[in-house]
Amino acid sequence: MSRSETVWIVDDDRSIRWVLEKALQQEGMTTQSFDSADGVLSKLSRQQPDVIISDIRMPGASGLDLLARIRDMHPRLPVIIMTAHSDLDSAVASYQGGAFEYLPKPFDVDEAVSLVKRANQHAQEQQSLEAPAALSRTPEIIGEAPAMQEVFRAIGRLSHSNITVLINGESGTGKELVAHALHRHSPRAAAPFIALNMAAIPKDLMESELFGHEKGAFTGAANQRRGRFEQADGGTLFLDEIGDMPADTQTRLLRVLADGEFYRVGGHTPVKVDVRIIAATHQNLESLVQAGKFREDLFHRLNVIRIHIPRLADRREDIPTLARHFLARAAQELAVEPKLLKSETEDYLKHLPWPGNVRQLENTCRWITVMASGREVHIDDLPPELLTQPQENAPAANWEQGLRQWADQALARGQSSLLDSAVPAFERIMIETALKHTAGRRRDAAVLLGWGRNTLTRKIKELGMKVDGGDDDDGDD
Repeated sequence: MSRSETVWIVDDDRSIRWVLEKALQQEGMTTQSFDSADGVLSKLSRQQPDVIISDIRMPGASGLDLLARIRDMHPRLPVIIMTAHSDLDSAVASYQGGAFEYLPKPFDVDEAVSLVKRANQHAQEQQSLEAPAALSRTPEIIGEAPAMQEVFRAIGRLSHSNITVLINGESGTGKELVAHALHRHSPRAAAPFIALNMAAIPKDLMESELFGHEKGAFTGAANQRRGRFEQADGGTLFLDEIGDMPADTQTRLLRVLADGEFYRVGGHTPVKVDVRIIAATHQNLESLVQAGKFREDLFHRLNVIRIHIPRLADRREDIPTLARHFLARAAQELAVEPKLLKSETEDYLKHLPWPGNVRQLENTCRWITVMASGREVHIDDLPPELLTQPQENAPAANWEQGLRQWADQALARGQSSLLDSAVPAFERIMIETALKHTAGRRRDAAVLLGWGRNTLTRKIKELGMKVDGGDDDDGDD
């Protein structure tokens, strides 16, 4: 940096202020810290820093309140909003309030420093920050995983735009939910949001659904009918599973995107519409283009901005929060007391493959709400098909939870002398695993187990284990 830039840090957490101060000072920047928004506003009337980095939730005025005042006083002053509450409303509210960037906690310090540098460069280039309309506060999409934060950022950045968006992601990831959010946080929010699933419409009815028809256009067309484009006029048309659109309909859609007008089926008068298109697919459109199944020019018309929705397996840290949300919603719908997941059940759910993604998790929570006998949900209370699925990337600490559950169930059955069966089984597994890692070398395996070689040999005999190979060196306990 060419001079000592000044950065103000606003956070009621002293440790956060200290970490940022040290990191920024090491980069040659001058810092000043505040534990509330009030001190910042008082000082802003007398001087102005180069960048402000502020927490979003603090005692007194919030970071968003501070952001709004800064926008009034110094519209070009870049403000970075950080928060431990990583949700869509926080992200969109930050961008719509004119924040330069949104930084979810916990953050990487190097990333924060880099962000401050970019904000300062942005200010030096005198790029104005916009302040779009205020945000409705109804929660929409839940997620704290980094991959979901990217989705939140994209929605926030597009909140003042009418640009075409292509959403891709596996089935069940929530593509329509993201499309709704894009519409709801856009200038067209007060206008209609119309959705149409291309895969659910018979080919013969596709054009009539999209463009409408005139009276008598075909057998059964007793009256004129407005299509989805006309219904969405002034608003947003969401075309789900766009990869399943027939070739002839692709051609007509391309013309509408180019000209903003179309003819109803059987009509001769052009219909002019103003519609924002959001398309979605679980397929690889580039592959469909190469295979000649999707028009390349239409692909480029749709692929202006692309948002990728991660698989549930790629955002496992969100599973407990999502499950609690779905359980609460199912309980409200069914007018029953919400179920509570045991910690070991949450952990078990986190490491399932979830091929059906968020939709499968939601359906699972509905099943639990109806079928689980008690209020607390144990692993055995889950749908049978989930109990036979392999867990992916389960942490090593899981064995303790599994052991605890085994002990609970054994004691509930009236079993006694648990250690007589558990300890030998535990030792056998540990010995087998250590020998596997040492290619059968007992001396090395004993070191891994914290035993002498003689102890290992004795244990192998006591447990009746048949172990091939290994060394014959003596060892001491």
